[in-house]
Amino acid sequence: MIRLGILDLSPVRSGGSPAEALAETVRLAQAAEALGYHRFWLAEHHGATGFAGSCPEVLIAAIAAATRSIRVGSGGVLLRHYSPLKVVETFRTLEALYPGRIELGLGRAPGCDEQTAAALSGGVGEDVFEPRLRSLLAYLEDVEEDPEAVRAVPVVDGGPPVWLLGSGTRSAAYAAYFGCAFAFAHFLAGDAGVQVVRMYAERYRPSSRAPEPQACLAVAALCAESDRDAERLSASARLWFARTDGKFTAPDRGVDGRMPSLDEALAHRFTPEEQAKVAAVGDRWIAGSPARVRDRLLELAERAGVENVLVLTLCPDFEARLRSYELLAKALAPVAAH
Repeated sequence: MIRLGILDLSPVRSGGSPAEALAETVRLAQAAEALGYHRFWLAEHHGATGFAGSCPEVLIAAIAAATRSIRVGSGGVLLRHYSPLKVVETFRTLEALYPGRIELGLGRAPGCDEQTAAALSGGVGEDVFEPRLRSLLAYLEDVEEDPEAVRAVPVVDGGPPVWLLGSGTRSAAYAAYFGCAFAFAHFLAGDAGVQVVRMYAERYRPSSRAPEPQACLAVAALCAESDRDAERLSASARLWFARTDGKFTAPDRGVDGRMPSLDEALAHRFTPEEQAKVAAVGDRWIAGSPARVRDRLLELAERAGVENVLVLTLCPDFEARLRSYELLAKALAPVAAH
């Protein structure tokens, strides 16, 4: 059985605005709930003109208020930039407002260029992640018995569950050691994630948060009525990959990171260098008919031994993006868990 979810970056299309992108994210979440998707996660990026999602906790609140049952989470909060206490209190507040529906995904990467990262975190580097993770988990568990100790409020029963996000072995090792769920970014690292997820499960240390390992693959995919239609709709993503080197954080300064329109992409003549950049994406991008995308997702899930799959669809046309998720939900309905 597969629990199907969506990872959304609030993509800003060429000629569109960030406000439109955020409104479409809320609409997409409402549609995802109606289609039976299990969870809806929001990414965090900074300094990227192509994505409007810089504050997942704000979007989580808006989406949870606009839906009734779908789980809503961060994919993820970039802990190196923030106070663990503040993160816990933010997500405990969300959990209190929407019990049993909130998920706290944590990322180790900066999510932006060095200059922006320094502005966010005051120049604190990546090496703060582990101590901040320890503090965050301690606040969530309220392990301090000293009445004078700092506590995270509001105090809530259970939740939110903690997921660590990553595209390599280090985040997987942290997740296994600290007893957290783990989500692998297949859209960044490709099929290497199969072995990383299996390593996580083998090394997992049970915790009160999660007695058993729980893993997820986040996959970039686009579905259309036929392979030919999907290939055509993928033109925008291919041109975006060529322009940005596939950087889902922030491309080089001066590069337009917005999603090009389909007409613009179909008219574009790719240089050999651009073709090489697109080819380098390889298995990180899945496009095709519902049956083709379904089979590929099921194959990846089986090989990695996971029951959770998050799908990221890059397409500047909102209706085509929504249609992709509709087709995929229908194709996976016989094996979808709710």
